[in-house]
Amino acid sequence: MTTLHSLDEADFQYSWMTIGVFDGVHLGHQRIIHSLINQAHDAGGPALVLTFDPHPAIVLGKKSDFKCLCSTNERVELLESYGVDAVIVQQFTSKFAQQSASVFMQQVVKRTGLRGLVIGYDTALGRGREGNAVRLGEIGKELGYSVESVPALEDDNGIITSTRIRGNIAAGEVSSATTALGRPYVISGPVIHGDGRGHRINIPTANLDVPVGKVAPANGIYACWAWVDGQKYRAATNVGVRPTFTPDLPAPIIEAHLLDIDHDLYGKNLSLEFIEYLRPEEKYDSVAALLDQIHIDIAHTREILG
Repeated sequence: MTTLHSLDEADFQYSWMTIGVFDGVHLGHQRIIHSLINQAHDAGGPALVLTFDPHPAIVLGKKSDFKCLCSTNERVELLESYGVDAVIVQQFTSKFAQQSASVFMQQVVKRTGLRGLVIGYDTALGRGREGNAVRLGEIGKELGYSVESVPALEDDNGIITSTRIRGNIAAGEVSSATTALGRPYVISGPVIHGDGRGHRINIPTANLDVPVGKVAPANGIYACWAWVDGQKYRAATNVGVRPTFTPDLPAPIIEAHLLDIDHDLYGKNLSLEFIEYLRPEEKYDSVAALLDQIHIDIAHTREILG
């Protein structure tokens, strides 16, 4: 797969494309991607995805605290895993957002030889979000590309959207997020040094910084699958401020106790798949009481993950 960092880098003569942020690359997004790939490959052309960085909500909504489901690199890797031929990551700026849909699509056609555009039901491109399915179809008749609008995908909780999934995770509803994403929600990063308290109470933990700009699950205890060096482990994971020891911690941290592993993980990359919320974070009157509860959490994690 090819990754380009601007539409200006593209040089295709004949292609099919979808355009959007695709935060999380959830099941609704996957439906669009599958339709795109089928149409492109049936016609003998490449399937392209044009996505944006940073998220337009940060630029247009001035939301400096906006949190995403995945980083740009994670998004590109997910799109690649679903079989697209190239991803164009276009920098999104206030100036870029002021283009009309017509001017923008002229650039797209010039750079990609666009023949077919596959979009989501709620796609709206260009200044004032004027480029909806109808307008893009009108422009397509002038520029020589067709438009397919893919209907919304619904489950038992309604239409699957990135906004809904972000809310699920922020509320600790990670199993609902898994259903809508089609896979568990993942947080990855290097294992950092903590205060060593886990080792002192014989429950060693791997401490993980929540990547900047990524949604953190609600404070609480979770059953997770942990991946280190290509190996998969069960993990009882705490997200929060450790109220028994450090209730004034300025920001939540993630501490994962990996089951059935006893070697040092410092500096290694750890990926946590959040499978199920176990309980809220609580303050205990003694270390002994905390330890009793941790052992219950470990047993519950084993039961859930098998």
